[in-house]
Amino acid sequence: MSIGENIKHFRKQKKLTQGQLAELANMSRSYVADIERDRYNPSVDTLKTIAQALEIGTNLLLGENISTGTPQSSLSPKEERDIARDLEKMLSNLESHEAMSFYDGEPLDEESKELLRISLENSMRLAKQMAKKKFTPKKYRKEE
Repeated sequence: MSIGENIKHFRKQKKLTQGQLAELANMSRSYVADIERDRYNPSVDTLKTIAQALEIGTNLLLGENISTGTPQSSLSPKEERDIARDLEKMLSNLESHEAMSFYDGEPLDEESKELLRISLENSMRLAKQMAKKKFTPKKYRKEE
């Protein structure tokens, strides 16, 4: 399941409306709705805030298996390798001055690089899952 689907699942489990969750998380109801529909990829801080409002761990929103700590994914091993390869290529390109439109003369610190890596990886996974869902004919889809 995607992050948005996980948020919706745990919100409904707590018997909360989007408006109630938005109030608990101190954000707008429309933003919560957009996150649940996977229109926006929320920041780490936003995920922490939503997780606190739902009284659960952020690992559950990210879809990590509690017992192993590994992400539950509907992606094939080949798709996982493609994501890892593309992610490494993007991160290595970050070191060049031409690749960064926001480059201001100072290199990114390690914490910023790690947050960027997490965000990129999450976005790539979500894009792959959405494309897979959209372009797989119904008769070949596995029911989850």
